[in-house]
Amino acid sequence: MNKELIIRKDDDAVDFALLKDGKLIELHKEEGKGNDFSVGDIFIAKIRKPVPGLNAAFVNVGFEKDAFLHYHDLGPALLSYLKFIKLVSAGKIKDFSLKNFQFEKEIDKDGAIADVLSANQSVLVQVVKEPISTKGPRISSELSFAGRFLVLVPFSDRVSISQKIEDKAEKDRLKKLVLAVKPKGFGVIVRTVAEGKKNSRIRKRFAELNFKMDCNV
Repeated sequence: MNKELIIRKDDDAVDFALLKDGKLIELHKEEGKGNDFSVGDIFIAKIRKPVPGLNAAFVNVGFEKDAFLHYHDLGPALLSYLKFIKLVSAGKIKDFSLKNFQFEKEIDKDGAIADVLSANQSVLVQVVKEPISTKGPRISSELSFAGRFLVLVPFSDRVSISQKIEDKAEKDRLKKLVLAVKPKGFGVIVRTVAEGKKNSRIRKRFAELNFKMDCNV
């Protein structure tokens, strides 16, 4: 079974067509929203100016106001993200699955913005807070793809279970299940709502989430 997502964009709308084995199974139309940004949107942006005094950077995301990226929102895997973008831009990576991608070392959690980012540098970001009044969107370079039961985190191998799930046997079951299905190069956060759910139901949700991730990449 082959699935393909086709996106067509013009000034007024964006069309999404989902095909399975060459046949149309879903069609969605989203009316244009100008320069609106929604939480969860992912794109490549460019650093305009690091501000050491704030330990943050202003980032050009195509909005009238720059986005704000604080050091604590960079995520530990920033250097891996930067390396990945550079290799993709240079045409040196064709496989986006991360299974053969070599991670870089994690950045210091208490480091300085100027040590890891510079003006005009491209960075992969995700909107975590929409623009308000005169402020641009708040962004993060620690990406995540959230589903009902699981959250998929690129450039990580960690598996963590919601602390609200207290039963050890259940936590062990969920961790074993996730380790068996998660792709290499991706971490997984198991949400509280996954507690007690059948393996088949979690696998189904994971497959849907994995396809969503492929479409975004």
